[in-house]
Amino acid sequence: QVQLVESGGGLVQAGGSLRLTCAASGRTFNAYAMGWFRQAPGKEREFVATITRTGRSTYYADSVKGRFTISRDNAANTVYLQMNSLKPEDTAVYYCAARSTLNSRSYYLGENEYTYWGQGTQVTVSS
Repeated sequence: QVQLVESGGGLVQAGGSLRLTCAASGRTFNAYAMGWFRQAPGKEREFVATITRTGRSTYYADSVKGRFTISRDNAANTVYLQMNSLKPEDTAVYYCAARSTLNSRSYYLGENEYTYWGQGTQVTVSS
């Protein structure tokens, strides 16, 4: 089992940057593929980015591709989401998620493919 705690959210002007951090408990962090999702007010939660267990492969939603970067530090049990060129439409609660997998090459886009979730961190981008 793993517990996830997000941090790094806040208020930023359009065009600015934030880095979100997701700290995971447990000794087997490198057994989990990780993902970031977000939920804007009045909308369903949506996929943002995902990364394999090793960190060698990543995948992004079209809406953030080229602006956001997901990365991980397995020694520190941490996954990051670097967000650049932020837009007002990026305003949402951002969640990290974990899913145990034996396949080091797999990442996951579906919300229902993840087992563990953090509590979320608010990101607000002002225009």
